[in-house]
Amino acid sequence: MKDTLLYLVTALVDHPEAIEIEEKMDGDATIYILHVHPDDMGRVIGKSGRIIRAVRDLMKIIAAKRDQFVDVELFEEPEPPQPTP
Repeated sequence: MKDTLLYLVTALVDHPEAIEIEEKMDGDATIYILHVHPDDMGRVIGKSGRIIRAVRDLMKIIAAKRDQFVDVELFEEPEPPQPTP
């Protein structure tokens, strides 16, 4: 499953070397936390979130055929605090 997610995301981004996938178990569910280069964040999210939603749906369909539950979360770096004038 992790390899499939890596394959899908690698095709979308400009910086495939920066892709990291964390695997976290939550009961019976497997949650994949996707880390991408900040410049590729918009490509992975897509217009109105369509791309990430499609990736999640595809992963859930593949998991359902194997009687598993999978979710994909996109890790967003917190922005550093802006200095106040």
